[in-house]
Amino acid sequence: MEHHWKELIPVDRYTVRSNGVLHDFDRKVLTLLYQPLIGYRALCLYMTLWSELELLSEKETTHHSLMALMQCNLKEIYEERLKLEGIGLLKTYVNIEHGDEPKLFIYELQPPLAPEQFFTDGMLNVFLYNRIGKHKFQQLKQFFSTSAIDQTKFSSVTRSFHDVFASVHIEQMVANIHGEMQEDLQLADGYEYVGRKENTYHLDDDVFDFELFFAGLSKHMVPRRAITAKVKEAIKKLAFLYGVGPLDMQKIVMSVIDPSYHIDIDALRKAVHEWYEFERGDSLPNLSLRVQPLPYRTMTNVEPKTKEEQLMKQLETISPRQLLIEISGGAEPSMSDLQLIEDIMFQQKLLPGVVNVLIYYVMLRTNMKLSKKYVEKIASHWARKKVRTVKEAMELAKQEAKTYQSWADEKSKRTNRRTVRKELLPEWLNMDYSQSDEQDNEVDIEEKRRELEERLKKYRDE
Repeated sequence: MEHHWKELIPVDRYTVRSNGVLHDFDRKVLTLLYQPLIGYRALCLYMTLWSELELLSEKETTHHSLMALMQCNLKEIYEERLKLEGIGLLKTYVNIEHGDEPKLFIYELQPPLAPEQFFTDGMLNVFLYNRIGKHKFQQLKQFFSTSAIDQTKFSSVTRSFHDVFASVHIEQMVANIHGEMQEDLQLADGYEYVGRKENTYHLDDDVFDFELFFAGLSKHMVPRRAITAKVKEAIKKLAFLYGVGPLDMQKIVMSVIDPSYHIDIDALRKAVHEWYEFERGDSLPNLSLRVQPLPYRTMTNVEPKTKEEQLMKQLETISPRQLLIEISGGAEPSMSDLQLIEDIMFQQKLLPGVVNVLIYYVMLRTNMKLSKKYVEKIASHWARKKVRTVKEAMELAKQEAKTYQSWADEKSKRTNRRTVRKELLPEWLNMDYSQSDEQDNEVDIEEKRRELEERLKKYRDE
């Protein structure tokens, strides 16, 4: 099992650098556009490292000093660091051969996307819209834009370089080309120029089944050369955001490719958006409405024989939002619960079926409540373990049940609860647990488990 302290301890050292020059304008982009997606704590970590960029000047310091500076523990720093990495604001490097010595980390700050890149990204802009609403989104869009020059009323009279400057004489150029000048033009080994390199975040290829996608495409209608790197990245983002499967994506791509076998990304986005509106009846996607992608289902063509298999099939074919509705007896889930689910799906990149297992497990462990820190802690562990299927999530929950119980007990102690009890687990998590001292509590949890099964029973035949 991986813990943050296996990755990082307070005595480990770090230094800060940046991928190019960071400008004051970047602070506005980070605060107004990125903060709603990553939260104030991740933004605080970025700003702190930015401040240390000049303070340290490539000198090293310990993570203990960072803990003192931010007044938070190392686990929180580690979790917020992962958010920055996931959204493309930070690259982390660690020395390979450190032996018994403390590790040395290099935190390389990445500049945020320019406003135009952000608002035309196709994924980040949609998530921002969902987080802050239409009015605030329009306000920010106006803030980060300016009026364009009316080319019908003005013409450019700007002089070119050669109109203003003259070259040196050819004799001087030839005389120096083989001399010291040639060496002086080269940068010393081990150094690189300060600049502003293009920055972006990346989705792994496994978020979309490209093998199935290409297998069903006619090479005559959509040749491979039409799926450029930019088109492929756009397909991944759109598939992740709107929940488009490979077969549906084939039809969408064929509908937008032009006679010269060029795929316009804006046209692709529009076509996917129209597909989503037609299929789901919503104008904007919501991650909590997605269901487990077909390539990651293990019960598609399997007839369930046990209660565990029945539960697996249910959790593969229902969305996290619908699961919350069924658990609550038909009532709409709270905005805080939906926001929590959206956060872990976006930031930890957990698939819907895996999130369903997490919801089901936590609900039974915390008296039918979604405890934010408890959910985030388990979600972070599953993300590091690269859990992709319902079966994997259930197996890992079995293996780590005692550890997860200890996390729950720690939380109970912190909230000064009078007693700490170990609740009964659902059958697929049943292990050799010491029984609770409070028989009434055991009965309550068993009743909750049966109640959950009753509420979900209508999905078992699907």
